[in-house]
Amino acid sequence: MNAYRAKPLSFPWPPLVYGAAVLMALVLARLYPIPVAHGDGWTPWLVGGAMILAAISLDLWAVKTLLERHTAVLPHRCATCLVTCGPFRFTRNPIYLGYTLAMIGLGLMTLNPWFFIMAIGAVVVMTLFAIRNEERHLLSRFGFEFERYCRHTTRWL
Repeated sequence: MNAYRAKPLSFPWPPLVYGAAVLMALVLARLYPIPVAHGDGWTPWLVGGAMILAAISLDLWAVKTLLERHTAVLPHRCATCLVTCGPFRFTRNPIYLGYTLAMIGLGLMTLNPWFFIMAIGAVVVMTLFAIRNEERHLLSRFGFEFERYCRHTTRWL
């Protein structure tokens, strides 16, 4: 049996990557603050809050869709079916996209530019070390069906 077919991901576990990125943004803001023009005090807070709500909604919708299809939600478990409905119609990684939107929302709410920088870093790490392995797993399990899905659905946006 193909190794990718058996297990999609052992490390890094995505919530830990994003959790580390949030902690790094907070630490870097304390050690090396980046000055920000404040402008209208409520606008960044409201937009950031809306982004966080959208991120939570996207994540919940994606998890609900995976559970309804009786396939793995956790990235280190083997997929039992290829899910192409719900938020997966628009992006191949709605949960990771939700995590990224939440980081950007936190950056807006706190006016901390390090959140934006760390969000970009988390996207790079996720793409290189997690998403590529997950995609190899899905390709080995679902073959042409997954290739067709990839041609019609973007990885992030």
